Amino acid sequence: MSELCAAIDLGTNTARLLIGTCHDGIIDQKFIMRRITRLGGGFSAEIGISTDARNRSLLVMKDFSEKLEEYDIKRLRAVATSAVRDAANGARFCAEVFEETGIQLEVIDGHTEGVLTLNGVFAGLDNVPEQVLVFDVGGGSTEYTLAKGGKPCFSRSLPLGVVRLTEGKQDIPAMSDKIDRELAALMAELQEHGLLGMAKSSITVGTAGTATTLAAISMQMADYDYRKVNNYCLSLKEIESIFAKLLPMTPAERLMVTGMEKGREDLIIAGTLLTIKTLACFGSTMLKVSDFGLLEGALLSVCGYAG
Repeated sequence: MSELCAAIDLGTNTARLLIGTCHDGIIDQKFIMRRITRLGGGFSAEIGISTDARNRSLLVMKDFSEKLEEYDIKRLRAVATSAVRDAANGARFCAEVFEETGIQLEVIDGHTEGVLTLNGVFAGLDNVPEQVLVFDVGGGSTEYTLAKGGKPCFSRSLPLGVVRLTEGKQDIPAMSDKIDRELAALMAELQEHGLLGMAKSSITVGTAGTATTLAAISMQMADYDYRKVNNYCLSLKEIESIFAKLLPMTPAERLMVTGMEKGREDLIIAGTLLTIKTLACFGSTMLKVSDFGLLEGALLSVCGYAG
């Protein structure tokens, strides 16, 4: 399909817009835009999305709407994830986005998020392994998807987002305890389904901001280049070394580290800790990084490729 299509991923921390075409499942990017809005910042069970987070996100969605008009986009899939699906005021927020921008948000569940992410990751891998475990560390949740022969056979969304962990846990031990409990439940479920052995023998691929930031730091990348980040491999030892370096720093000091994205300097600790614990759980000594994920999977679905 040569028609320009678009996808929006409105996440708990980052909002992204992709405009492009798809040919035989391969994406040709024409325009990409990303902004950290921290939609899940200041989130509360009683109210949901905070006023400040709503305002930040609406401004970015207006910018996205202008780009959609500029490129004369007729086909769009705009997905919202953890922050919106968990928010008491999520439906009202979606209505406000539509009223002010004309963008109809689709609030997707964790399973759909995992499958779309898998499809997006596959579109960017230099080699699709026979068995792969993809984990997508988001702001409000983390999706774990196991696939064999290019097809998903297990997907689970855990409440382990970096915004949720950073704002909800007062220190590293509390954060670590939450991660350990959720991962133990995941391992038990995989065992029940007879999939734990497969998961432990699979290639582990990490997508989204934590994984790509770790890759950028590893390469000392002052100007982010998704082509270099995509398919980059990091050892568990190097990730542990980066964590040890960042942990004692203040957020302001972390911003001075080459490769650190502004807006992620406080969240990177939770994301890196979760990454380390995930690799350890599955016995993985290497992480393959994907710059492709949910956004690309959503675009593929608009173009008629799965999802």
